[in-house]
Amino acid sequence: MDINITDIMLHIDEDLDKASRDQMESHMRGQDGVISLGYHDDKPHLMLVAYNPECITTKDILASVTTQGLHAELIGL
Repeated sequence: MDINITDIMLHIDEDLDKASRDQMESHMRGQDGVISLGYHDDKPHLMLVAYNPECITTKDILASVTTQGLHAELIGL
């Protein structure tokens, strides 16, 4: 079975500590279509999300972040 995977980077405006990033990661992994995500320790404002575009859109991914009370923007890759 082939799975279509693409990725998007989000810039999160707020300063998130490690615990907050871990909590956001757990929340995002619970979204249908999100395959993986990660942060870079040197750039904690950037979140890379790998997802299946047949199951979730970039608009849905952004909304999932903003419903957690954060401000974020999509950054094209």
